[in-house]
Amino acid sequence: MAIKVDSAGESAPLIGNQDVSPLKSISQVALVGSRVSPIESLDYEISETELLNQDWRARGDRAEIFGYVILKWTLCFLIGLLSGCVGFFVNLTIENLAGVKFVVTSNMMLANRYLWALGVFAASNFVLTMFAAVITAYIAPAAAGSGIPEVKAYLNGIDVPDIFSPRTLVVKIAGCITAVSSSLHVGKAGPMLHITSCIASLLGHGVSQFRWLSCFENDRDRRDLVTCGAGAGIAAAFRAPIGGVLFVLESLLSWWRSALLWRAFFTTAVVTVVLRALIGFCRSGKCGLFGKGGLIMFDVTEVSVSYHLVDLPPVIVLGIIGGIFGSLYNFLLDKVLRIYTRINGKGKPYKLLLAASVSIFTSCCLFGLPWLASCRPCPGGISEACPTIGRSGNFKKFQCAPDHYNDLASLFFNTNDDTIRNLFSAGTDKAFTKYSILLFFLTSYFLGIVSYGLLAPSGLFVPVILTGAAYGRLIGMLMGSHSTLDHGLFAVLGSASFLGGSMRLTVSVCVILLELTNNLLLLPLVMVVVLISKTVGDCFNTNIYDMLVELKGFPFLQGHVDPCMRRLKVGDVVAGPLQIFNGVERVGNIVRILRSTGHNGFPVIDGPPFSESPVLYGLVLRPNLVVLLKKRLFLPRRDSVQMNPFDHLSAIDFAKPGNGVDDIALTAEEMEMFVDLHPFANTSPYTVVETMSLEKAQIMFSKLGLRHLLVIPKSPSRAPVAGMLTRHDFMPEHVLGLHPSLVVGGWRKLSRFRKTVGLNV
Repeated sequence: MAIKVDSAGESAPLIGNQDVSPLKSISQVALVGSRVSPIESLDYEISETELLNQDWRARGDRAEIFGYVILKWTLCFLIGLLSGCVGFFVNLTIENLAGVKFVVTSNMMLANRYLWALGVFAASNFVLTMFAAVITAYIAPAAAGSGIPEVKAYLNGIDVPDIFSPRTLVVKIAGCITAVSSSLHVGKAGPMLHITSCIASLLGHGVSQFRWLSCFENDRDRRDLVTCGAGAGIAAAFRAPIGGVLFVLESLLSWWRSALLWRAFFTTAVVTVVLRALIGFCRSGKCGLFGKGGLIMFDVTEVSVSYHLVDLPPVIVLGIIGGIFGSLYNFLLDKVLRIYTRINGKGKPYKLLLAASVSIFTSCCLFGLPWLASCRPCPGGISEACPTIGRSGNFKKFQCAPDHYNDLASLFFNTNDDTIRNLFSAGTDKAFTKYSILLFFLTSYFLGIVSYGLLAPSGLFVPVILTGAAYGRLIGMLMGSHSTLDHGLFAVLGSASFLGGSMRLTVSVCVILLELTNNLLLLPLVMVVVLISKTVGDCFNTNIYDMLVELKGFPFLQGHVDPCMRRLKVGDVVAGPLQIFNGVERVGNIVRILRSTGHNGFPVIDGPPFSESPVLYGLVLRPNLVVLLKKRLFLPRRDSVQMNPFDHLSAIDFAKPGNGVDDIALTAEEMEMFVDLHPFANTSPYTVVETMSLEKAQIMFSKLGLRHLLVIPKSPSRAPVAGMLTRHDFMPEHVLGLHPSLVVGGWRKLSRFRKTVGLNV
C-alpha cells in the first residue's frame, strides 16, 4: 500500500498508487499573499502521552505554574507596547510622507506650473507604489494584500507559511507606509493587523528559544498570542481598544474562551495608553510638519446629537442602500481579483506592470478630476483656515483664486484619513456640492475595487469607510429639509452601512465608529443602519473576508455546517486501509513510511503480547517519530526490555521537533532494530464511530481545533480503526467528489480560484 500526502500532512490512503479520493488533493496549496504555497494544518489538541504526563506532574509546583501565567501576561504587555509604537510610527510616517508630497505639489500649483505639479505628484506616487511592489515581489510575497484572510485562516487551524516571518514583518511595515502614502485607494488597518500578529507570533517564537520557556512552542499558545496581536492591530489603526477585541471575536476567530478575552483586552488597552502618550508628545510640534500621530478621526462630530422620528426613514434607506452597494462591491471585487490572479500568474514583471498602471491611473484621477469642479468662495465665520495649501483641511485652494476653494480637491487631493475627517466633520453642510460628492463617491467606489489586489500591502477597511461616508453625505444632501440630521452624521452612518453591507460586521462596527467619533449618542442610529445593511447584504452574497478566504483557496472550516452533511455518515467519506504502526515497530518500517510520505499522524495498534486482539492504543505524531530516530532510542529485539525513556528524553525535546528524516543517517543494523512507541503516543485521541453524521463530526472537529479525528468501526469484529478524518475530508470539493449527486445550497459550485491559477482540481 502506498500513501499520498494531503496539504496538511495527514494521511490520505492510496490503493495501487491510485488515490481513492482524487479531489482530496485540491486543498494542498493556497494563495498566500501573492504566491501559491503549500499549507498544513495546526493541532490545538492537548496530547496526553506518558512522557508529557510525567513532565506535567514534575511541573506541579505552584510557583512554576504561576510563573507560566505571569509570562503570558508579560507577553501580552510586550505585544501591546510594541504594537502601539509600530502603529504610531506607521501613522506618523504616512502622514509626513504624504504631507510633504502634497506641499511640494501645491507650491508648484501656486506658481501656475500645473504640468510640473502633475508630473511631481504622479512620479512621487509611482515611486512609492513601485517600492512597495518590488520589495513585496522579491523579498516577501506573503506581505501582499491586507493579511486578514491569512490571519483568519491561521486562527481557523491552517498553518500558512511565511506570514509571520521576520522579513514579512519588515516588508509589511515598509510596504504599508509607501503604498498608503502613494495615494492608492488602500488602507492601513488590515496591514496593521497583520503586522501586530507578526509581532505576537515572533515574540512567542523568540521566547520559546530559551530551553526553560520552550513550553510556548506549541500551536495553542501561539494561537492565543496571535489573537491578542490581531486585536492590537485594530486598536493601533483606529485607537479603538474595545472595537479591536470585538473585531477579532466577530470576524476572525473560530474558537474563543473567556481567559483569552481578558488578555486580548489588556493588550489593546496597553496599545491605547502608548498611543495616547505618543500623540501627546507630538502635539508639542516635535513630530514633523504633519506630526499628530495619524489617528485623525477623533472628535469629528458635534458633541450634542439630536434626532427625531422623522429621521428614521432616511436612516432605513441608508441601511438598504448600504447593503446593496456593499454586496455589489464584494461581487465586483471578486471579479477584479480573479482577473488580477490571471495577470499575476504570468510572473513578477506583469505584477509590477499592473501596480504601475493602477498607480498612474489613480494619480491622474486624483489630480485631474478636481478641475471639473468650480471654485467656491470661502464661507465666513469659520475658525478653520480657508483656503488651505498643502496641509489637511476642508478647504483646498488647488487652482482657485485667493479666498476661494475647490471642494472636490478637498476630497481627492488629500490623504484618505484627512478626507474621512472632512466628510465626518459637523457644521459643514454647505462645504460640498452634490455634484462633487457624487463624483467623488463613484470614483472612490471604483478605485477601491481596482486598487486592492495589487502586489503591495493594502487594506480594505479605510476605503470602505471613505466610500460609505461619501454616499452617506450625499443621501443627507438629497434629504434636505426632510431630515434634521447633520450631513457629517449622515457620513458616519453611511460608513457604518457600507461596512455592514460589505464586511457584514455588526457589534464591532458600532463600537469602532463610536470610538472613532468619540460620540456615544450615535449608537442607536448606527445599530439600526448596520443591522439593516447586513441583512440586505446577506441576501446577495457572503462577507468580503470569507470571499477572500475562498478566493485564496484556504481549506477553511466555517462555523456553520451545510444541512446536507447531515445526510452523510462519517464512513461515507473515509477510505481505507489506513497506514498504521504497531506498539513496538521496526525502525526500517518507520523510516520507509516517513521518507515516502508526509503524513503527520499514525494510529498505533497493539496486538499480542500486549493485547489478546488488536486494539487502538493511541496516535503517534510524525515529529515525535523524528525525535525518536534522532535520539536512537532503539531496542535490539521486539521483546527486549524497554529502557526508561524519561532518563534520556523530556518534554522539551519534543517542543521544537523537525519533520524531516533525510538528514538522519542510520546503519543497516539500526534499521533492523525496534522502537517502543507506547510512551510517545497520545493515548486518548479523539474518536468517532463511523455511523456518526458528517455534520456532527465537523462540529466536533472544528470546535476542538483538531488535526486528526480517528474513525472506529461499529462492529468490534473489524479492525480497530476504520480511517482518519482530517480537515480536507470536510471540504465540499472532497465530499462532492465522492458523492456528485449531493449538490445543495452553497455546494453547487466548486472553487473557481483553483482553476484560475491552474491548481489540481
